[in-house]
Amino acid sequence: MTASAYERAAREAAARALAEDLAGYGDLAGSVFPGPGLARVVAREAGVLSGLAACAATAALVDPALELEAFAADGDAFSAGSVLAELRGPFAGILAAERTGLNFLCRLSGVATLTARYVAETSGTKARIAATRKTTPGLRALEKQAVVHGGGTPHRFGLFDGAMIKDNHIAAAGGVAAAVAAVRAAAAHVHSLEVEVDRLDQLEEALTAGVRTLLLDNMDTATVREAVTLVAGRALVEVSGGVRLERVRELAEAGVDIISVGALTTRAPWLDLGLDVEV
Repeated sequence: MTASAYERAAREAAARALAEDLAGYGDLAGSVFPGPGLARVVAREAGVLSGLAACAATAALVDPALELEAFAADGDAFSAGSVLAELRGPFAGILAAERTGLNFLCRLSGVATLTARYVAETSGTKARIAATRKTTPGLRALEKQAVVHGGGTPHRFGLFDGAMIKDNHIAAAGGVAAAVAAVRAAAAHVHSLEVEVDRLDQLEEALTAGVRTLLLDNMDTATVREAVTLVAGRALVEVSGGVRLERVRELAEAGVDIISVGALTTRAPWLDLGLDVEV
């Protein structure tokens, strides 16, 4: 994703979130407090930062006079007690932007922090941690980028930028080879193609069909090792399905290339960040 596309997605997400919170009426309590203000984004726990673009967009949409100065960059690790940013400008604007801006930072930093924990488990191996399409509707661009900030890879963004043949496609086509042929006939030559297999006997059929990326779905670690041996470097091997943090190391050491983890976005806890106002 380009920087401009990411910033555009951040602005659009901030606009939707503010429409929910302010609904055209504004902040009924905060609007009565005039004058300038200063507030600091403070980490209550350690983590990895993500969401600055959405937080900055939130402030700008609430009041163009608000200025957000970041003291860390997205992707930076920080400790508890760190001051991550300062927000200066009209006090009423700071109060109106507070919750929406923090929501983005807490949610996205949580994704980045959990991703970094998964990535750490692959140290010394060739395996990469990848996101899935299990994202919050409307926040995919931000959550995928949060995975990148945590050291992972976003994988395909959606159904449009990479063809993945899954079990339902194979069932509909009557087999792996038939499904591959059908998708190839309709796709452009530049589109990537990946096939999901849940049995070892499907591997050779997929490889014979010229598939160069295979997804091992819901296989135990012993079966994953056997699959890697059978593939013997003829294709990239990805593994997915119920990948827990405590299992990542053994999967990485099994020789896979990619470990896709839905939990990066579906199980990430919000990081505890606060906005401390200086009076």
